[in-house]
Amino acid sequence: MKREVFVGNVGIGGDHPVSIQSMTTTDTSNAESTIDQIRQLYIAGCEIIRVAVPDQDSISPLKKIKSESPIPVIADIHFNPNLAMGAIDAGVDGIRINPGNIGSKEKLGRIIKSAADHNISIRIGVNSGSIEKKYLIQGKTRAEMMVNSALDKIKFFEDSDFSNIKLSLKSSDVMETIDAYRKIDRVCDYPLHLGITEAGTLFSGTIKSSIGIGSLLAAGIGNTIRVSLTDDPIEEVKVAVEILKVLGLRERGIEVVSCPTCARVSVDLINIVKAFEEKLGKLKLNKNIKIAIMGCEVNGPGEAKEADIGIAFSKSKAYLFRKGKMIEKLDPANSLDRLLEIIRNI
Repeated sequence: MKREVFVGNVGIGGDHPVSIQSMTTTDTSNAESTIDQIRQLYIAGCEIIRVAVPDQDSISPLKKIKSESPIPVIADIHFNPNLAMGAIDAGVDGIRINPGNIGSKEKLGRIIKSAADHNISIRIGVNSGSIEKKYLIQGKTRAEMMVNSALDKIKFFEDSDFSNIKLSLKSSDVMETIDAYRKIDRVCDYPLHLGITEAGTLFSGTIKSSIGIGSLLAAGIGNTIRVSLTDDPIEEVKVAVEILKVLGLRERGIEVVSCPTCARVSVDLINIVKAFEEKLGKLKLNKNIKIAIMGCEVNGPGEAKEADIGIAFSKSKAYLFRKGKMIEKLDPANSLDRLLEIIRNI
């Protein structure tokens, strides 16, 4: 079991569930737009939010962002230790730094002391693309270099009497990331923040993140996650939620399953499922329910009998079923609305 660390009121490590993080894409100096995005991410399921602090103009809005955010706020700092100090003074719940690009140990020590004085955690982030030259040793894998870098940083923090830390060792290479996290997991008990850095677009990034983060979580490794996508951060949160649901680390909630289309399908199932999910999303139901949308009688009540409620289509009819038993025949044009009506009352 990993040590317990808190970011605001969210526990990481210990017996706490795996938490979901994301990062704002707004200009942090614009407090209103940043707060608005944080609220949208919170509604989507985000539990910790990170905001970039690239310059001095981003410091003063942090107090307002922190005070109005519904979830804990972490300041993301690179290169400039003064920005880290300013963010801490502004009241953020934690900071993320890459000690390798902060500068001297004296500068890093100032950040550590300030974080200790304010009782906030620090995430030590080591990325494969920014490994310091002294760790680039011939014969070592990049994952080993990342671990060696992280362990040296941990020692410096511990020597500074600071242990309120969590770790990340990210690469854009999935297998390299998995290897690094497995290695660090074996040798230290600090909570781990999982992610595939620079994972890519919604399509490719979802696949890479699901494999990388999912395989580690399935092995019992990881305490908090961020899916990094070149897309709206709400999509990051959606993917993260689904990863945790699939692994049984989060309540199932509303789950929609559907069949792959084939020559038996006589309806436009792809757009039917999209339309249903859009209608379902607007209801914002807080239920644990499995819903099946199937393209034909073959993949209908039989193969989807584990679903709580479902619908299957033929050439002229839609068939509603519950737990594998048909309950109604409908005109396909009205079938989704009827399905949603039943779901509301389950």
